[in-house]
Amino acid sequence: MRGISWQTYKTLMAEVGGDRAWRIAYDRGVLELRMPLEEHEEPKGLLESFIEAIADELQIEVRKLGSLTLDREDLSRAVEPDSCFYIQNEAVVRGRKISLPDDPPPDLVIESDYTNSSVNKQSIYAALGVPELWRYTHQTLLVYARVDGDYEQRDASLVFPFLPVADVGYFIEQSRTVGQRSAVRLFRQRIRDILDRKT
Repeated sequence: MRGISWQTYKTLMAEVGGDRAWRIAYDRGVLELRMPLEEHEEPKGLLESFIEAIADELQIEVRKLGSLTLDREDLSRAVEPDSCFYIQNEAVVRGRKISLPDDPPPDLVIESDYTNSSVNKQSIYAALGVPELWRYTHQTLLVYARVDGDYEQRDASLVFPFLPVADVGYFIEQSRTVGQRSAVRLFRQRIRDILDRKT
């Protein structure tokens, strides 16, 4: 929908509340509503489990906030990621209700791309200052780092530089034959092996 004012966007969000299946992206007057599909949700859930497995192996805290609405009136932009995590800034926002720009943006956002978006969500995340974006598309994980206000694709994650990015798609595809929890256990063992070799 085009020509939607910030006030109209905020009114719509207030009236429908948080108990809804669809997600939004808003970019300077353009509002997109998306209904998640099974093909979209499954990889997203596995990526969340992989991040939690890494956090457990590293014995660090992360704060998973799912499709938290990230919006800033001063930028006329808003987005609900497929999932988001506070990792480096977890202690800063622990137990807090997130309010941008008073709080930092998530350290990592995940987008599982099964259908094409009419809104450039990457530019929204860049404007909001999200340091790292993971996009899962065509059975491949793409990692982007924010550099000079835009994203550059990288071979390694900023938050987890040891992560075998090229292997993540394999573990997600494995879940179709061995099951989701088995795929997560296989991934966890891979991470454990990598970390053991580093020590």
